[in-house]
Amino acid sequence: MPNSNLTQIQYTQLDTTTWCVTAQVSESVSHSVTGSLWKKSLWLSSCNTSCKDITKFNSLNWYYQVATAAPRHLVPALARKQRQQQRQGVRQLLQELLKKLEIDDTLDESSFPYRLVNSQHYVCFSHTGVSSSKQTTASNRTNLTRLHSKIAVVISRQRPAGIDIETNNIAWHVVKRFYSESELTILQELSTDQRERTAKLLWQIKESFIKVNQYTLAQGLGMDYSHLIPSLIENKKEVNSASILSDSKDADYQSVYRIATLQSQQTVIIF
Repeated sequence: MPNSNLTQIQYTQLDTTTWCVTAQVSESVSHSVTGSLWKKSLWLSSCNTSCKDITKFNSLNWYYQVATAAPRHLVPALARKQRQQQRQGVRQLLQELLKKLEIDDTLDESSFPYRLVNSQHYVCFSHTGVSSSKQTTASNRTNLTRLHSKIAVVISRQRPAGIDIETNNIAWHVVKRFYSESELTILQELSTDQRERTAKLLWQIKESFIKVNQYTLAQGLGMDYSHLIPSLIENKKEVNSASILSDSKDADYQSVYRIATLQSQQTVIIF
């Protein structure tokens, strides 16, 4: 697999024991490497083309422009490619963070939560698909699909930490399916912009606590964080430094965690 290109790298220290880094990972993928999906035999078979016609096709010089939306049969291959890109990208980004912190260590992926082998620091990853764009080079007119993902890594020396990076809003029908009645009641009273922003932050908090506490997806998304909504509404800073909230509803294990919202990086960290 080609080396992924990391750009827009941003480092943030949350406290004396916790650091995170976010970036964009991208990779150019020619249609020739997305599998055999563009082979002439596959394309021509869908047109019921005869062998005589195939000979005629082969004798022509073809210039083509890829459609804006990838053909349906290409979507699974591109999705697999992007998952591979994300998996490699977060581990590459972890190495960048370790280098920044001057930590010489390796990742132990044998169990959750992930930890570094020597220092035993906790590690958590997050990634989200952003887009795929079409580019045609002037030199060889080769059509390329450039896959983009946002990725994030957090390291905690003290205890497990959770991180979630999201670029898109959460669809309202998804919110209604998973959020608690208390959360929905408050969200429905907000303006559209406030509701979308707050619902997204709540989703990221839920996802991060899933990683911290090893909840199942349904269990974690169904947790009630309505007590955080007033603070999320007030917290509108668009800065690179972390805005810290406290989850102090109950005096239990969860309440000792803090919530950092990195608005400009579209990232939430539980630490």
